Amino acid sequence: MSRKNRKKVFTELEVIDAGAKGKAIAKAPDGKVIFLSNAVPGDIVDVQTFKKRKAYYEGKATVFHKYSSKRTQPVCEHFGTCGGCKWQNMAYEHQLQYKQNEVVNNLTRLGHIELPSNTTILGAEEPYFYRNKMEFSFSDSRWLTQDEINSEEDLGDKNALGFHIPGMWDKILDIKKCWLQKDPSNDIRNFIKTFAVENQLEFFNTRQQSGFLRTLMIRTATTGDLMVLVQFFKEDKAKRELLLDALAEKFPEISALLYVINEKGNDTIYDQDVITYKGNAFIFEEMEGLKFKINAKSFYQTNSKQAYELYKVTRDFAGLTGDELVYDLYTGTGTIAQFVAKKAKKVIGVEAVPEAIEAAKENAQLNNIENTAFFAGDMKNIFNDAFIATHGNPDIIITDPPRNGMHKDVVKQILNIAPKKIVYVSCNTATQARDLALMDAMYKVTKIKPVDMFPQTHHVENVVLLERR
Repeated sequence: MSRKNRKKVFTELEVIDAGAKGKAIAKAPDGKVIFLSNAVPGDIVDVQTFKKRKAYYEGKATVFHKYSSKRTQPVCEHFGTCGGCKWQNMAYEHQLQYKQNEVVNNLTRLGHIELPSNTTILGAEEPYFYRNKMEFSFSDSRWLTQDEINSEEDLGDKNALGFHIPGMWDKILDIKKCWLQKDPSNDIRNFIKTFAVENQLEFFNTRQQSGFLRTLMIRTATTGDLMVLVQFFKEDKAKRELLLDALAEKFPEISALLYVINEKGNDTIYDQDVITYKGNAFIFEEMEGLKFKINAKSFYQTNSKQAYELYKVTRDFAGLTGDELVYDLYTGTGTIAQFVAKKAKKVIGVEAVPEAIEAAKENAQLNNIENTAFFAGDMKNIFNDAFIATHGNPDIIITDPPRNGMHKDVVKQILNIAPKKIVYVSCNTATQARDLALMDAMYKVTKIKPVDMFPQTHHVENVVLLERR
């Protein structure tokens, strides 16, 4: 069948739900699901499909006969092109409801888990300007909107400092105002772009691997600390110092001004030397009197205020009395481990990334926490019988794995040592459901608390308490 014949048009369909990856859902007359990228549940729309699969279509709403009562006016001028805040056209209370629904559906349908009655999601007090870290890319050939392409006007400056267009590795949308990180983030980004254009500093070209300015990272903290890192494609001391000096003079509140010279094929800085130009090589985040030292390569939960709420839920679910040995699996830089340590006898943190473990040890020392120990190693290998024999059988396990969940060998070992409680923190309830199903014969899910870390998106964290049957 030709590509042309696979495309269909359906008229006056009701959008009935919001599904995975932020897609809205309608039903075609033939019973197949249609995933839509530009609609809100409750809309009545005409749909043009552009992809057909065995069980579903992918399409786009082309005509809106009726707008949903769940809609709200997006605040960002880049909405619909940027792709970063796909649910900004849905009122926040409805975003929360669909996130909660996704958690319940995944755990019941995929994991076949019996859930407690209370699964109410914890929303964010600040639905905008909540991110503490943003990364932007430079480009010498910015993405043009259809209106700009159709316009006969001079489009002027072709440089961009902003975000990748979804699915296009070499296309950058120039961002004027982003609603995800508080000021002075927008001021810094716009200043750098204007200064670079005025001083003829070359923006990067991904395809040709040429140019000077490559990426920009801005990190903020609730302490008031501010980190700015500029990544250059090549060294040019005069141009580099021209920009960094201007940045330092314009924004004296920057406490860590850093740069990287990266000549390799990709933008990742984890294998690169980060050089401190002015100020410190790090910033501090604070939580309940605990200080966490964050450098350019550190992982820290991206929403600081909701991270605090997430950790409080985790600690509450653990129900610590001060006598427990706790294992914190996938501990990262040890933030959860240190957060619960004052209510535990001892906390053992395990993580695959050696640099993260070094940061965890440094932060524990900084906070004068003496009842933690951190170990680096691949979880499925290090978390073995010898490790348990050395460090003791845990009373409680806290686990916060990456999106792909826990390795089956890790789950097997948890079942083997059978702690009284498991607190499972997840950013992907589909893989969480899979792991919970593997433990269902031995453990009962007694508490669930979804936590919204990323308003205006479909992403949701979920905390589950499992108790031994």
